[in-house]
Amino acid sequence: MSERLRIIFMGTPEFAVASLKSLVESKSNVVAVITVPDKPAGRGQKLVSSPVKIYALAHHIPVLQPEKLRDPEFLEKLKSLDADLQVVVAFRMLPEVVWSMPRYGTFNLHGSLLPQYRGAAPINWAIINGETETGVTTFFIEKEIDTGKIIFRDVEPIHQDDDAGTVYERLMEKGAQLVVKTVEAIEAGQYPQEEQEESAEIKSAPKIFRETCEINWNRPAVEVFNFIRGLSPYPAAWTILNGLSCKIFKTEVLQDEFAGTPGEFRTDGKTYLNFKVNDGWISVKILQLEGKKRMEIGEFLRGNKL
Repeated sequence: MSERLRIIFMGTPEFAVASLKSLVESKSNVVAVITVPDKPAGRGQKLVSSPVKIYALAHHIPVLQPEKLRDPEFLEKLKSLDADLQVVVAFRMLPEVVWSMPRYGTFNLHGSLLPQYRGAAPINWAIINGETETGVTTFFIEKEIDTGKIIFRDVEPIHQDDDAGTVYERLMEKGAQLVVKTVEAIEAGQYPQEEQEESAEIKSAPKIFRETCEINWNRPAVEVFNFIRGLSPYPAAWTILNGLSCKIFKTEVLQDEFAGTPGEFRTDGKTYLNFKVNDGWISVKILQLEGKKRMEIGEFLRGNKL
């Protein structure tokens, strides 16, 4: 292989750690890591470092934590690192002065098969929309978000029993392998740069807010089922039950002709809790009432009278 490029890695959550770990284990020349500043968390409001920072320090990689990516002092430090390439996994939007700095540019790992599902929550929206496959894509960052030239893609099936958590875990590992493949291809000087096609069929993956997560029981059963698993385990779909907010993590579609109004529920108080939807019923399997722990339905019903 040709000479190892000087790489700066940018990322924050556990999803990004897998890619950084794979780069380190492949003996890539990671000269620095950029991540978010430490933040107060928990009851004691102690400062907590990002998973990427924790991994980097454990492997003696210098860490930068700028408050603002346009800060002159940070930009001067970034320039002095003389990176050939920047790798971004689950970070934040970069200004052009940052992503255009290295001679080979900056590439990003995205959790979908671009150009589909550009945006902040690609895994969630693919499942919510009932897709049977998704994947990961590496692409060069350009001015418009998630629109740069595609380097590589890798497909991952979405199974009926998947939720956002299980797909996230698989894409985290698949993405880590794709990041290493992309770095090695750039180092070898043999890598594709495919323009993204624009069409009316492109679906987006906007950021998800709490109001996005409220369950609409007037929708068909399959759509409600996909909506709930697409938001499980985080940020979680919710509804109002006994006057309290209730997160629902796992359900089944019931073939039940029993009449009812969408949103009403039936229960025997012991083993089942079923909600009426537009064209049938949804059976709740795992849920969490406001102020309580997450429970399977049997345990929940033993402690809560509906």
